[in-house]
Amino acid sequence: MARKFLIASALAAFVLHPSCGSPRDADLGMVDVTGEVRLVESNSLRPEKDASRVVLWLVSVQGAAETSPSAPTSKRHYRMLQRDKTFEPKLLVVPMGSIVDFPNFDPWFHNVFSLYQGKRFDLGLYQAGAEKEVVFDRPGPSFLFCNIHPQMTAVILTVNSDFFGISDKAGHISIPRVPTGRYALHVWYENAASEFTDVSPRPVDIGPGENILPPLSVPVANHGWSHKDKSHKDKYGYDYDPKASAPAY
Repeated sequence: MARKFLIASALAAFVLHPSCGSPRDADLGMVDVTGEVRLVESNSLRPEKDASRVVLWLVSVQGAAETSPSAPTSKRHYRMLQRDKTFEPKLLVVPMGSIVDFPNFDPWFHNVFSLYQGKRFDLGLYQAGAEKEVVFDRPGPSFLFCNIHPQMTAVILTVNSDFFGISDKAGHISIPRVPTGRYALHVWYENAASEFTDVSPRPVDIGPGENILPPLSVPVANHGWSHKDKSHKDKYGYDYDPKASAPAY
C-alpha cells in the first residue's frame, strides 16, 4: 500500500481580522482564533457540501508566550475507543508526546495497529474491557486498523503544537486560548490534492484584534487511497478472514 500522505500549509500569507475575545484572556495575552475553510474540487473548484475534518494548527515562530506550542511540557492522555467494531473518533488530533489510550468496549478481541506512516505500532490481541496505550512522539498522520475487523479505520494526526482545531461540516474552525505572538499556520486534510503539498508555512500574527483567519480553500483529490477504503490488507499483508464480518466475530 503506497500513498503520498499530505501535510500541507496555507497557500498565502494571512492577515488576521479583528474580533473581541474574553477580557480575562486578553489580560493574560491569549485570544480565541477562528477561521473558515472550504473543500473544493481540484479541477472545477466547486465547493464540497461537507467541509469537515480539515485540521489547522499554529506553530510558534517568535514572540509567543512562554508556553510555546512547539515544545509541550507534559504528556496528556487522549482516548481512541473501540466500540461496535468502529473507532471513536474517526479523526483524533494530539500534540506530539501525547499518550493515547485504546480501550476495548466490545465483547470481541481487537488488534489495533498502524504500519504505514506516522507512529508505527502493533498492540496485539486484547480482550473485552482491556486497555492499552501508545505514546505519539512522531509528527504526522497515523492510519489505524484492526487486524481482525477490516471495517475499523481511523486517523490520529500528531502535531508539534498545543493550538489546533478541526473544521465542522460547515467549515468552521476554532482554536481557543492562543498566546499572542507570531505563528506559522499549518493545514492538513487527508484527501488534499497534490498541488496543496509542500507549500511553505506562512506567518500569522496573533493578538487582540488579530484573531480571525480569512477564508481558506483546500483542493480535494479526485482519486487516491483513503483510510476509509476497504481494500487494505491485514498487518501481515494478507486478505482478511471473510468471517470477520460475522456479527459474533
